[in-house]
Amino acid sequence: MHWRAKGVLQKVLGHLPGGERAHYLLQRHFGGLRDFRREFDIKMDDWRLMAGHLHTAGRPIAGARLFEIGSGWYPTFPFACYLGGAQQVITVDLNRHIKPELVRDCADHLARHTGLIAETCGVPEEIVRQRQRQLAARLQHGDDVGTATDGVVIYDAPADASRTSLPAQQVDCVFSNSVLEHVFPDAVDGIYREAMRILAPGGIMFHSVNCGDHYAYVDRTINQLNYLQYSDREWRQWDNAFLYQNRMRAYEFVDRAVNAGFEIALNTECAREMRLAELAAMTVHPQFAHIPPERLCVTSIDFIGRKGVVQATS
Repeated sequence: MHWRAKGVLQKVLGHLPGGERAHYLLQRHFGGLRDFRREFDIKMDDWRLMAGHLHTAGRPIAGARLFEIGSGWYPTFPFACYLGGAQQVITVDLNRHIKPELVRDCADHLARHTGLIAETCGVPEEIVRQRQRQLAARLQHGDDVGTATDGVVIYDAPADASRTSLPAQQVDCVFSNSVLEHVFPDAVDGIYREAMRILAPGGIMFHSVNCGDHYAYVDRTINQLNYLQYSDREWRQWDNAFLYQNRMRAYEFVDRAVNAGFEIALNTECAREMRLAELAAMTVHPQFAHIPPERLCVTSIDFIGRKGVVQATS
């Protein structure tokens, strides 16, 4: 499908009664959810990378108190963290998108990844297998996410990640995967401020941001820098509730974290030669012209911000 047509279709669905359900069914039969196994395996690889980064930063999954921003249609990361021995995983979303049939599929597919989870989290695989079998059985029986995980995974939606009711300093890690690029810039700042509040001293914030034009996944005639050709006013023709893209560049997410008081412990920002060549071959809108090409062309980033440990004064 041409990206403009998809944008218009999603925009129309966003204003119709039952539009959310129609959008889900389109994704299930024609979009990214058509091949659930493939999408799930991609998410599990993303989880593996995140868990590795957290371990390197001194915050392994086992025993951790975690807070996920953006649950989506099914809780891959929370379930994987649960199987890996997390103490608690709170996952929140602005809208209640979660789908019971996909939650059950997610639990079933985790059976193929018990070895990966065990190795990544340093937990015996038999324990991970037992948890996975119990999780899948309970969900098939009709239990909700919280009951199926003995209260470890808490799903809260609708909920605002920039204004939670959580106590201060009670979370070890706040994380998201391919979420912040869909959040209004001011809301990103609010999420960072709330993360700073709920994180324990020394706690970390991990975000993996896919900040390229997502329409490139459905229209192979464009690349992930496509949307940099348009002004904000022009882009609003196709931006919509189902695929809002803030078009923030990778470095902006990190800079805003620094402004919120975080110390950056990981930053994978890297200008790829392919992206630089794509950028050179297109006409960038003047509103982006002030950004150096090596920063403008970056379409993905992982970063960790750490909350400082307050030193006691004598």
